[in-house]
Amino acid sequence: MRVVIAEDSAILRDGLVQLLQLRDVEVAAAVSDAEALLAAVAEHAPDVAVVDIRLPPTQSDEGVRAALRLRQEHPGLGVLLFSQYVETAHAARLLTDPAGFGYLLKERVVDIGEFVGALERVAAGGTALDPEVVAQLFGASRRATALDALTPREREVLALMAEGRTNHAVATALTVSERAVEKHIANIFTKLDLPPSETGHRRVLAVLRYLEGTRA
Repeated sequence: MRVVIAEDSAILRDGLVQLLQLRDVEVAAAVSDAEALLAAVAEHAPDVAVVDIRLPPTQSDEGVRAALRLRQEHPGLGVLLFSQYVETAHAARLLTDPAGFGYLLKERVVDIGEFVGALERVAAGGTALDPEVVAQLFGASRRATALDALTPREREVLALMAEGRTNHAVATALTVSERAVEKHIANIFTKLDLPPSETGHRRVLAVLRYLEGTRA
């Protein structure tokens, strides 16, 4: 897995590089601003870009705007936002297509193994969303949607799916069997009108419906 990092804090940037290299992750470039990020991705063709939302020169939204541009110009590139802040509007734009997207909060990442696992999921086209990000997206709107048909437990399962968790991880979090989780997911697919298809992307589509229904 090849990674490009955009982080303006030299200490955090260098720390990430060292930690990822210890886990045999190839860091192709580590840069401090959005323009350098765009150039690094074009040059190195990484599997995933780790991007801070607030980058120089204004420390506002340069990172997320660069992430949006990367998603447009490099289809298939995984993008993992890694920030101190929850930006629901920007996340909603990036989640128009949730495949290969992640959003983690810096202060809540305490295990480098979990961080690398999130990178691997995003690089493979999956999702990795911090529960706090999901919670804020969930609380952003009260619109009536097809999600209203879901039971409270089904909504819990779908929220955990939106975090990028496997069926086993969902079962562990809810202290239920994997068979029960599979049943809940089958019900979710039915209620969200997601029949089996050749693409096999029902899980990603269900997450997208969830996030569309909970954003402002």
